[in-house]
Amino acid sequence: MEEQKSNQLQMIALVVLRMMIGWHFLYEGVAKLMKPNWSAAGYLMQSRGIFSGIFRWMADTPSVLSVVSQLNMWGLTAIGLGLILGCFTRAASYAGIALLVVFYLCNPLFVGYYYSIPMEGNYLIVNKNLVEMAALFVIAVTYSSRYVGVDRILYKLFQK
Repeated sequence: MEEQKSNQLQMIALVVLRMMIGWHFLYEGVAKLMKPNWSAAGYLMQSRGIFSGIFRWMADTPSVLSVVSQLNMWGLTAIGLGLILGCFTRAASYAGIALLVVFYLCNPLFVGYYYSIPMEGNYLIVNKNLVEMAALFVIAVTYSSRYVGVDRILYKLFQK
């Protein structure tokens, strides 16, 4: 009986975590969509990591920048909705991880080293993107959306 309560509490915790991360993605996406002429150029141009040349090329190439900006806005929004609704949660989680990997690689890996003091959300190798990636991985490998979410309905429909 105690184990059953523990498992139920664990699922509730995972659902809450999933929805909170979903809200973060959704908010970031919608905020960008609501800003006329929003562009990823500023973020890409500040890249100092080992891939900075690629990211700066993206910012300097108008056609590529347009695609990257649209993918960013709509990707964040779709991932957020998927996580909040528990719809295609594994796909949304892995897409979120992929997007966060790009964000992680765009920013310097050793921010504290470059700027000599840590910045909020960046502590040498581990930053907020890496923490959110780990949380998304936990969500991807568990079944929180089968506990609460659209995936629960889909699972029951296709299980028969």
